Amino acid sequence: MYLGIDLGTSEVKILLLDDSQQVIARASEALTVSRLQPLWSEQLPHDWWAAAERGIASLKQTQPQALAAVKGIGLSGQMHGAVLLDKQDQVLRPAILWNDVRAGAQCQALEKLVPQSRHITGNLAMPGFTAPKLLWVAEHEPEVFQRTVKVLLPKDFLRLKLSGEYISDLSDAAGTLWLDVQKRDWSDVMLSACGLNRGHMPRLVEGCAPGGVLRSELARAWGVGEGVVIAGGAGDNAASAIGMGVVANGQAMISLGTSGVFFVANDRYLPNPEQGVHTFCHALPQQWHQMAVILSAASCLRWVTQVTNAKDEAALLQEIEAAPAREFDHAPLFLPYLSGERTPHNNPHAKGVWFGLSHDTSRAALGYAVLEGVAFALLDGYRALQEAGATVNTVSLVGGGSKSRYWSGLLANVLGLPMTRHSGGDFGAAFGAARLAMMATNPGADVSSICLPPPVIDIIEAEVGKRDRLLQRHEQFRKIYNALRPLFSDTVRVDQNR
Repeated sequence: MYLGIDLGTSEVKILLLDDSQQVIARASEALTVSRLQPLWSEQLPHDWWAAAERGIASLKQTQPQALAAVKGIGLSGQMHGAVLLDKQDQVLRPAILWNDVRAGAQCQALEKLVPQSRHITGNLAMPGFTAPKLLWVAEHEPEVFQRTVKVLLPKDFLRLKLSGEYISDLSDAAGTLWLDVQKRDWSDVMLSACGLNRGHMPRLVEGCAPGGVLRSELARAWGVGEGVVIAGGAGDNAASAIGMGVVANGQAMISLGTSGVFFVANDRYLPNPEQGVHTFCHALPQQWHQMAVILSAASCLRWVTQVTNAKDEAALLQEIEAAPAREFDHAPLFLPYLSGERTPHNNPHAKGVWFGLSHDTSRAALGYAVLEGVAFALLDGYRALQEAGATVNTVSLVGGGSKSRYWSGLLANVLGLPMTRHSGGDFGAAFGAARLAMMATNPGADVSSICLPPPVIDIIEAEVGKRDRLLQRHEQFRKIYNALRPLFSDTVRVDQNR
């Protein structure tokens, strides 16, 4: 039996997986995000641990025998977050999250300080990454920076609580801007530029390798045996890819979660930082992947549901599907940049925009515009991936947004690619983490036999004749962004002091 724990932004998801890869039980615990100022996004690390403990307690209550049989634990989690610890492992401040974009000025300073940073890291310095966050802390909270002894990524804080060890995996570490992604090792140059060294960093392991052992006191409390192995694990997207079987060159995945990700597996290192493409290590040895990332995806649907006073997201989707298609021929266009944007714009100041409102604009049209705008942003990312040399053979669709067949079909039409939906896609990262635990506890296991795609629900093909009209609207979408881009930074006024 294997335990997969996925630390997301909105919830912690946990599942139990047996040796035949059947999901025995699931649990989820909600999380909240604090936004004290514009551009900020923070969470308390101890809230993550409390949520994980509640999830484990729930599994112990409902599946005590299955939990007792656990041999390995896999971790996945939201990337880029900065957890700062003192010498007693006490958290020094709230964790600064992946969608916190306060550190724009620090990105410019870092690339100026290390002109070869893009060559070393394979990535642009973006505010959401970890390194600029530490530069911001050093500048605005110097007493916190001086007391910082360890810097951990979110899932690795859970690992510390589980095992007492400072360990991270390469896929997650690749999102810090402190990793030499091609060499798969910390970069002393990048660390030094941030006033840090290897002593501040966790030990690195491959995602499918052992990365700690469960504490004895936790093993007793959970009712499991001694020596439960904790796998290296993965960043959430790499873990989802493992769960979806996206491990071979040319296999791809689109995640419609809080953020949106177009993920392509590679058998070699293929950076394209100038287009805002992320090039990271995969969770398997000598494998890499590329990602086009948009910061707001399913979170846009959640937002429009709230602002239009729809009953819930499912009800709004039903309203959109029930509306005559002709109602959307002149629907507003929506820029989905509610938290700034990464690929391809790398613009933390970008804002969400509805363009083309009229007295006739319905709630369904507003909702449709949001679904379409997210699809258009993913098309921009797909084109950046193609320019980076990515070849896409198959696409799996995962995340909460994948539950909507309508949205999946819209994506297929915009991208010109069939969308394959799988069962269990909403728990993909936790499932992938459990698979990594399976590999970590079975050295020499055949990756291809473990990392199979889950059962297919359906394959949604692009509809002939619909794409041309959508591409015309996409061109207008791009023109609106380019016209408004000079104005976005003028709308932001931030007090940089806490």
